[in-house]
Amino acid sequence: MQELGTGEAVARAKAIYDYGQTAIFASQADPRLHMVLYVPPTAADGRKLDLLVAVHGTARTSAIDFRDGFAEFGLYNDCAILCPIFPVGVLGDGARSGYKFLEEGDIRYDQVVLAMVEEMADKYRQDWSKFAMFGFSGGGHFVHRFAILHPEKLWAASIGAPGSVTLLDPTRDWWVGIRDLEARFGKSFRLEDLAKVPVHMIVGDADLETWEITHKPGGKYYMDGANDAGKTRPERLAALASSFREAGVDVTFDRVPGVSHDRMKVLGHVKAFLAKVLEERRAK
Repeated sequence: MQELGTGEAVARAKAIYDYGQTAIFASQADPRLHMVLYVPPTAADGRKLDLLVAVHGTARTSAIDFRDGFAEFGLYNDCAILCPIFPVGVLGDGARSGYKFLEEGDIRYDQVVLAMVEEMADKYRQDWSKFAMFGFSGGGHFVHRFAILHPEKLWAASIGAPGSVTLLDPTRDWWVGIRDLEARFGKSFRLEDLAKVPVHMIVGDADLETWEITHKPGGKYYMDGANDAGKTRPERLAALASSFREAGVDVTFDRVPGVSHDRMKVLGHVKAFLAKVLEERRAK
């Protein structure tokens, strides 16, 4: 299809590709990485929106699931949904998990997400200096580590069933702890900012398979303490919740009965948490 000209054709193209369930866009900051959005059509008339960044898991297909799964929530809560897409093997090596730990080769995924948010805020004429973030599985990895590094950017964080967790442990290096956070990322840990963020953690109580989350010697992300937070996702998320709470962070913990590793079956709980935080945020 050709790029359209001016006038009515341009307006029609914007309505189709830029609002509602959008096309997939390349990031201007790093065109190797992409994003897809849901933007309530009311934004075209200047309505102000909040923003939820929803981060996919290892298969990446949940980027579309989350865009569509949060669309109704976004429409009725004046909230745009931005779903980054970090392709498998973006460096040509077939690697699946780099984004979960925020850095891979020359890519700093946290900084790319910040650039995506800024780019889309300019595009839609919004103030998204602060936003909410949700992720499940691999996305849960990303979200809690992003919250540790950039708490001042978040008005809420929802962390779903990460396979491995970074505890607020100043005696261990990244990724198990945060001792070398500043040396690695050029930014110190700011507990006072993290303590201001309402944090939600969610996992199914039947999410018990360990084949994908047990770190073994020789593995790319193996290090001392890699498995110390527990064997299963519920155990590891409970350890993360304890670490956050002991540091003074307010954590809402949902352990969903009868649910295994199923991202779509937890979205109702995530929406309820975010709606509550939005109501409180807007009442201030």
